[in-house]
Amino acid sequence: MSDSTPAAPSRAALLTAFALVYLIWGSTYVVMKFAVATMPPLLMAGTRYGLAGGLLYAYMRWQGEPAPTWRGWGYAAIIGVCLLGFGNGGTTLGVVYLPSSITALLVATVPMFLAVLGWASGISPRPTKWVTLGLGAGMAGMYLLVAHTTGGAVKQPGHTGLGVFAVLLASLVWSIGSLYAKNHRPADSPFLSGGMQMLCGGAAMLVVGLLKGEATGFEFAQITAKSWWAYAYLVTFGSIVAFTAYIWLLRVVEPALAGTYAFVNPVVAVLLGWAFAGEVLNPQMLGGAALIVLAVVLVVLGGRRVSVKN
Repeated sequence: MSDSTPAAPSRAALLTAFALVYLIWGSTYVVMKFAVATMPPLLMAGTRYGLAGGLLYAYMRWQGEPAPTWRGWGYAAIIGVCLLGFGNGGTTLGVVYLPSSITALLVATVPMFLAVLGWASGISPRPTKWVTLGLGAGMAGMYLLVAHTTGGAVKQPGHTGLGVFAVLLASLVWSIGSLYAKNHRPADSPFLSGGMQMLCGGAAMLVVGLLKGEATGFEFAQITAKSWWAYAYLVTFGSIVAFTAYIWLLRVVEPALAGTYAFVNPVVAVLLGWAFAGEVLNPQMLGGAALIVLAVVLVVLGGRRVSVKN
């Protein structure tokens, strides 16, 4: 073994990184609910990612990362619009009409979309029997959740269909952008790339929010202190701290292990939504939640490839 081999990360570092990703990303759903209570949703999300992306990009350039090429910015624009413009933008609209826990559980369909789209596009192998079983469980879980929301379990029953559609479309386009990102890197540094994508996705959400008329009649005086604290949390912890921890995990552990956030985050979101937002838990919702979590476990871990390291 050469002296240049990087040292293995400590158990404390790994546990800290996993805790940050699990807890922070799991908490962002209920925190978004607090933010959009008095802030226009797309303008909130757009400025959130624009600010976080600008800070991350400026820091990485200050650290000596070379300026990205125009082609790199083009890649960043496509990925940023897919992952953040559609992905986070749709999710943010979702929490306007749906409980944060339902939104998080619907977002958990991303690994399922990735499994199907990856196979259909030739990027990933054919789903294993466990992945196929997971897809079936996920469909059953989604049915229960949609029936739960459209059955009058939310405060705005007339908008539940719009909320479900927005979140599922967001998950689909996020998956498409994730597959595109596998072979299109905006920059060599994943952190610089992340800042570029946040800037592009944030700009897209701002444009759509303005065209949608979210600024009309809006006044900063109407924003409550609770929404401001939620916004600050989303910019710093949700967009920078957890993202940095996740990128680090991708470098030091197997991707499937890093991807376990996909079935831990919904559990965290459901518990926090019940504890801090007064969201209702009933047998139908809990059954749908259990099926979706089981589905994500099967899809994420059932598709792992066994590798032997010398």
